[in-house]
Amino acid sequence: MKPRDLSDHVAYEAGRGIEEVARELGRDPSELIKLASNENPHGPSPAAAVAIREAASSISSYPKAAHADLTAAVAEHWAVDDEQVWLANGGDGAIDYLHRATLEPDDTILVPTPGFAYYGMSSRFHHGDVREYALERETDFEQTADTVLEAYDGDRIVWITSPHNPTGSTMALEEIDLLADETDEDTLVVVDEAYGEFADGESALSLTEGRNGFDARDDVAVLRTFSKAYGLAGVRLGYAVVPDAWADAYARVNTPFAASELACRAGLAAIDDEEHVDRTVETTLESRAYMHEAIDAHVWESEGNFVLVDVGDATAVAEEMQARGVIVRDCSSFGLPGCIRITCGTDDETDRAVETLNDVLADLERDTDSEVADT
Repeated sequence: MKPRDLSDHVAYEAGRGIEEVARELGRDPSELIKLASNENPHGPSPAAAVAIREAASSISSYPKAAHADLTAAVAEHWAVDDEQVWLANGGDGAIDYLHRATLEPDDTILVPTPGFAYYGMSSRFHHGDVREYALERETDFEQTADTVLEAYDGDRIVWITSPHNPTGSTMALEEIDLLADETDEDTLVVVDEAYGEFADGESALSLTEGRNGFDARDDVAVLRTFSKAYGLAGVRLGYAVVPDAWADAYARVNTPFAASELACRAGLAAIDDEEHVDRTVETTLESRAYMHEAIDAHVWESEGNFVLVDVGDATAVAEEMQARGVIVRDCSSFGLPGCIRITCGTDDETDRAVETLNDVLADLERDTDSEVADT
């Protein structure tokens, strides 16, 4: 007995953790900093941490009330109806729900490359196929409707990541609106705003809800997460906000009690913790600006809580930085073997990352010059 043929499925490569790297290097974890997974440098919302502790004694019960309460809180936050909010086990779970609600066998989705591998993984899990549109390095990974439409071929879902991971680029709402206009009536445009709190602009919910001068659309949905700005990556909590016409589908496609009791209670506390979010965003903006100015290599403009850096040989640089105690993301797995991604950290973490990277780049350049001289 074997599992079905999974040869077309690509395993997701997550950023490496401090404990894992420390064991491998024989180092004390306290000597390392991790800026590889776009996590919150200030940790979880303090209010959420308290809520988790207080909810610990109630985890023997299913999270029906907490689930309903958080749904209502998210709906109020975005001024939408409760039925439009699809809570999930992380943003990944919301991706699954949208695919379950949309894809028939052999339908296709259109995804950006480079991009988040789970869009394609989830589609294949649901017997859909995957097509790609390219964000080009030569145009600084610019996102426009034309870029997507050049590759579009009646795909059932078009995925837009704005801000985009790992590049940090965004797509203007006017471009998303144009894209939705130009795609088929049966195509859903989903805007993944996992990093939306760090971007300078309105959410694509303006299109779904008909705000800020846009007509309301029934073919645009938005994905959000509590993992980044709220610091709740470890409890896995995300959601989709869908058009009114999609609301009834949730009960037919979601996992029973789609988010845990602890996740829901943490989310209820975190969504009102504006101080923590504001502090996180402020740190991100400062870190982003400093890395852009101080790194001795090309750094792309970013609207996320990270920057993409052109270092020539991503694997060599990432491995050497790791050996010196700074864990960053080698973007070879994104199809960018010359780039690393650095998460925005605290002032101290950012300073150390910049200093380490600049030293590594200088050392590698000296080594190259020495090899050339020897020949």
